[in-house]
Amino acid sequence: MSRHAPSEWRWISRFADQFKLSGLGAGDECVVLSESSSRPELVATAVLAAESLGARPFEIVMRSPANEGPVALRSTGTSLALGGMSAAVTAISSVPFVIDVTQEGLLHSRELRPILAAGCRVLMISNESPEVYERLRHNPEVAQRITEAHDLMTRSRIMRATSEAGTDLTVELADAFTAGSTGVVSGPGSIAHWPGGLVLAFPGRHRVNGTVVLAPGDVNLTFKHYVQSPITLTIEDDYVVDIAGSGYQTDMLKSYMSAFDKDAYATSHVGWGMNPGARWDYLELYDRAQHNGTEARAFEGNFMYSTGANENAERFSVCHFDIPMRDCNVFLDDHQVVTAGALSGIAKKGANA
Repeated sequence: MSRHAPSEWRWISRFADQFKLSGLGAGDECVVLSESSSRPELVATAVLAAESLGARPFEIVMRSPANEGPVALRSTGTSLALGGMSAAVTAISSVPFVIDVTQEGLLHSRELRPILAAGCRVLMISNESPEVYERLRHNPEVAQRITEAHDLMTRSRIMRATSEAGTDLTVELADAFTAGSTGVVSGPGSIAHWPGGLVLAFPGRHRVNGTVVLAPGDVNLTFKHYVQSPITLTIEDDYVVDIAGSGYQTDMLKSYMSAFDKDAYATSHVGWGMNPGARWDYLELYDRAQHNGTEARAFEGNFMYSTGANENAERFSVCHFDIPMRDCNVFLDDHQVVTAGALSGIAKKGANA
């Protein structure tokens, strides 16, 4: 453990609570999966928290691969550290519980599918400042509402998002992979990311059409900045086919995405945030290297449109944009779950299931 940065009990105790909620206990074997560029204090905290529960953790540390360009990669949700190495995947798959502290996480990685197929439970710990985990505690009432909202999504045919800024997006949910992320794994063969607080759909092919208008104050989590002037995305047959706007941020988005292939422009996932502890306004309080933006993805009432990797549609890309948007309306068929950026219907606190 000498190679790790020191941890603190305030972090260890929070991690232990979350691991326990996901079913880790005394005598359980688990893998702490990291890479050479992982945040050291998160790795140390994960190991110590597992040990504090009486679990039996062992570490697999991969070498972070070189970025061959042409651009820097950030906030992808696609760790490249496993690099298709079958021996590493087999070792990870040999235990029932995996604590993922790779820099970008396994969520969109090609290697995730065989790991889950082996029955592993994977808890992906986002690459955040440990202080974030102090604040975003698990809330059983919120988790229950997320589960109920997700159940509604599984029964719905259409998700539609609109806004006064001009967003009007239609997503067909037939054959979508859906998830309600509570930050707690649901059983064998499942993955959860922590912090949680999202209801998401990964649409199938040929399911997404419409317009997304990014308004001032919306959050571009690849660049980790607030949108300053409107940017209009036109989506046809899943793909962004036009990016329009007058500000320099439009030019940045166009320039960056042009470095990748067509699938960088495809819809990855759509959904909305339900975590009342997550803050929209936190972004200015951290340097960019200090956080990965999970708090912005989860803040209550946001509609999130994302581009890039979508394993459900058999599309893989290391270009990934998560863009939480404020002041939107979100509908599941005729049931409204977000109204002008506030939770409503079944998603709202106190609503009947």
